[in-house]
Amino acid sequence: MTPPSLPSVRLRPKANARAIRHGFPWVYDNELVTDRRTRALPGGSLAILEDNERAPLGLVTVNPASRIICRMLDTDPAAWIDQDWFAARLEKAQSLRARLYPGPYYRLIHAEADGLPGVVIDRFDDCAVVQPNAAWAEARLEELIEALVEVTGVRVVIKNAGGRARALEGLDDASGVLRGQAPDGPIAVPMNGATYMADLMGGQKTGLFYDQRPNHAFAAGLSRGARVLDVFSHVGGFGLAALAGGAASTLAVDGSQPALDLARAGAEVGGVAARFDARRGDAFDVMAALAEEGRRFDVVICDPPAFAPTKKAVEKGLRAYERVARMAAALVEEGGYLGLCSCSHAADLTRFRGACNRGIGRAGRQAQIIHTGQAGPDHPLLPQLAESGYLKAVFYRL
Repeated sequence: MTPPSLPSVRLRPKANARAIRHGFPWVYDNELVTDRRTRALPGGSLAILEDNERAPLGLVTVNPASRIICRMLDTDPAAWIDQDWFAARLEKAQSLRARLYPGPYYRLIHAEADGLPGVVIDRFDDCAVVQPNAAWAEARLEELIEALVEVTGVRVVIKNAGGRARALEGLDDASGVLRGQAPDGPIAVPMNGATYMADLMGGQKTGLFYDQRPNHAFAAGLSRGARVLDVFSHVGGFGLAALAGGAASTLAVDGSQPALDLARAGAEVGGVAARFDARRGDAFDVMAALAEEGRRFDVVICDPPAFAPTKKAVEKGLRAYERVARMAAALVEEGGYLGLCSCSHAADLTRFRGACNRGIGRAGRQAQIIHTGQAGPDHPLLPQLAESGYLKAVFYRL
């Protein structure tokens, strides 16, 4: 079959065409000639991107309503986005994960870094959770799912439409099961010697955060025989890993009772429930109460939500990270360890670490940085796109 004829869109003369040629995957709205024809393209349309001299740069998806007006899909302008195209991307992504991990529990597709802009797929053995957070992927979801089943052999595919990015793309928030039958309960996920319970239908995002896997492992290595405090615990991320690593006890703190229930269920399945405890409440309130109680811990980990999700929120977010560091540092035993995390791509490592350092100092503590972590290799970085390196974890000895 012959690929369909596609419209073309053109860069302005001052746009950085060289960056696009060298792998930068986005075109901003002020870099594109946005005439009436371009503005009339429906969100998610395909087009041929040209430089200002009409030389083709590749195949892009266009959303005139977005600040990121074009996203590169393929540097071959003649590429045809069909099931075979999706399958080739999925096979390449799966071959990396199969080399890295002993079992099929990982992020399979990490958006631009795996060549599928706006698409996230997490795999849980024979189940996959797909987040099509871009209009182009939503429009071609059936081909994507067919390719996913073909390449991986998964029997259940769940669509999660809860991402904030979908609203920016003009998409709905309707989630559901696309293939097979919904799991009849949380799924047990082995990771770092611990067992996590992932609620694929009602949990946060895809049900589990795989990105912290190497940082969980590092914290577990610090936790042998230790009293551990896991703040913003979600389903027990750092706390369960610490128990698997030989921690004497873990106290998990989170505002969500369902998440803490899943953490406790993971502790029970893992045979460590006797050493696990949980406290529901606002993290700041609970840390203040623990300080009032005179509680101290050998290892304290804080993994909050994104306090700085956009550039406009950076300053406010950095103040929140500083507050977390100050309150958490006061709970660390002399010679103990503090791990502080950020998933805000708008706050880079230097600024995040600076906020943490200020908070520790304000708590009257002295510190050594002993380790800096990032997301695991199933969340690869696109070198040309700093935003793909969102996760930061800094570990201190106080």
